[in-house]
Amino acid sequence: MKDSRQNLTPFFTKLKEYGMSRVAPFDVPGHKLGRIENDMQKFVGKKMYLLDANSPVGLDHLNYPTGVINEAQTLMAEAMNADKSYFLTNGTTTGLLAMVMSVCKANDKLILPRNVHKSVINGLILSGAMPVFVKPNIDENLGIANDVSFSAVKKTIDENLDAKAIFIINPTYFGVVSDLQQITDYAHQNNMVVMVDEAHGAQFYFSQKLPLSAMEAGADITATSMHKTAGSLTQSSVILTKGNRIDHQRLRATLNMLQSTSPSSLLMASLDVARKTMYFKGKAKLNNILQLSKIARTQLKKIPGITVIDKDYLLEHDCFDADETKLMIKVSDLGLTGFDIYQQMKKEYNIQLELAESHIVLCVLTIGTTKQDLERLVLAFRKLSEKYFKQRDKLPKIEFHYQFPDTYARPRDAYHAPKNLVKLDDAVDEISAESIMIYPPGIPIIIPGEVITENVVRDIKFYKAKGGSLQSDIENDTEIDYVQIVDKENWIKYEGDL
Repeated sequence: MKDSRQNLTPFFTKLKEYGMSRVAPFDVPGHKLGRIENDMQKFVGKKMYLLDANSPVGLDHLNYPTGVINEAQTLMAEAMNADKSYFLTNGTTTGLLAMVMSVCKANDKLILPRNVHKSVINGLILSGAMPVFVKPNIDENLGIANDVSFSAVKKTIDENLDAKAIFIINPTYFGVVSDLQQITDYAHQNNMVVMVDEAHGAQFYFSQKLPLSAMEAGADITATSMHKTAGSLTQSSVILTKGNRIDHQRLRATLNMLQSTSPSSLLMASLDVARKTMYFKGKAKLNNILQLSKIARTQLKKIPGITVIDKDYLLEHDCFDADETKLMIKVSDLGLTGFDIYQQMKKEYNIQLELAESHIVLCVLTIGTTKQDLERLVLAFRKLSEKYFKQRDKLPKIEFHYQFPDTYARPRDAYHAPKNLVKLDDAVDEISAESIMIYPPGIPIIIPGEVITENVVRDIKFYKAKGGSLQSDIENDTEIDYVQIVDKENWIKYEGDL
């Protein structure tokens, strides 16, 4: 039985009323509800600017909401089976930072998979927490990291019973999920908080045909990107909480430290309306896209040189479950890398893929994906196969392995340590003082405190040579041929400080 209250869009409705009220605006923003003509206003129209207000009377404040924002957040929580929700206007990045910083203090142990997003590593730096990494399941055939097994998590918990919390990705960028229910139950038995990165799993809350959501599994807190898979505007996300293990005063204070004091009303309004759409239409539309994705997979499997990495494949390779709104396709049997296919898809067929890796490309399907989109995708792969499959033996064999380096110090210690700038080739066996990552998906190859190995250098060079958009998490303009390392000769390593 659907709750009729979910028809309400309290923040969007009030924002629209304000924009149309012919108010005399002597506050910010400076465009004064669209009175300054510019190229963007001419393209999108004045109405977008009418919705770009900054907490005027009657529109509530995100930092301490008591009015229409609070009402909208309550509806979001109810729609997603949570006790409370918090709107985010700087993406799930802010949510993950806030989760780690509000739950963990300096030197608290946090159990987590190594293939976490860079924002979680930054949360470790800011909080001072000590990571205890669980190795994810590695698919050497594809060169990607997948879920973490319950047995590996249980072993790590048993060896670290003093850990404060455990952090799980649900799902990974590629749509693979862990046994979140069993992990959550066991963590709670050992008095640990369960935090979840659900950046790519907002759709889980609106279909029983998709994997279990974090709130359904009983996790304590999760951050989910409504903008990625549920139709809100980019950078709009939510934190969801359940149970009594989260200190909401500390969480609110942390969010207020991290979020802008001028949050975007457009982003918050988009959360309000996306929630309503997903609540009433998400189930039927997700069922439709799952059917369309099944048809597309069947057609793609017939194309020479193309391998569809479907749920059956993942289950056979020891993954717990998979999100079938993700379409993962191995292309390296064509003799090309995923990076090559990614570029050609856009250049030759005007198709924008989500992600490229050495062996694969990734497509994200949502309720906004159309049958025609998928037909164009299948046709493009047919043409690429016709062009490259027969000459694949003339192309170099693609080899790449997904590995993680050893940890020498906690990220915060290495981040605050004295540093040297050295050439990448000279950094082997040194301790990294920065994060270097591939974006997307934003998973670091190396993080502060880890030992730079020959494999790390090789991986960085591989991505650079193959055209991956390598980005370094450093504050200056250092070229990627250089890396910041800990100056060990001048480093006084204070255990327990900072």
